[in-house]
Amino acid sequence: MSSLNKAMLIGRLGQDPEVRYTQSNTAVATLSIATSERYKDSNGEYQERTEWHRVVAWGRLAEICQQYLKKGSQVYIEGPIQTRKWEDKEGQKRYTTEIKALQMTMLDSKGSSGGGQGGEASQGGGNAQSQSKPMSSNVELGSNFDDMDDDLPF
Repeated sequence: MSSLNKAMLIGRLGQDPEVRYTQSNTAVATLSIATSERYKDSNGEYQERTEWHRVVAWGRLAEICQQYLKKGSQVYIEGPIQTRKWEDKEGQKRYTTEIKALQMTMLDSKGSSGGGQGGEASQGGGNAQSQSKPMSSNVELGSNFDDMDDDLPF
């Protein structure tokens, strides 16, 4: 039997994309994306739980993220979950789990406060292609991200 490693997220950016370049001049964007879940607790009161996801985009897709996304932008991200390990300056082994973005769709309508353009970008063969067609979504996140504090835990 085969296996499948694929994450699909719809959420909002907690901060502007952070873009760095490798020694070979390849762009790498790091995104922090919040997804929220609303539920009723045992007392019948609504509660909200927010989960933060680390997303990494490479190459042209990273550059598109830098150009069109900003804090608060609503996006759809698709790609595999991966764990990386490295040694820090003190020689301690460190691990991080992240989603490697292979596809990104901006869900904000043009001119909205999210700043996106409602287009799609994907990574294929090192090149990303941007399409100008908007993607509609019937997903409700159930929270108002405009009320979030700027003091995020990262």
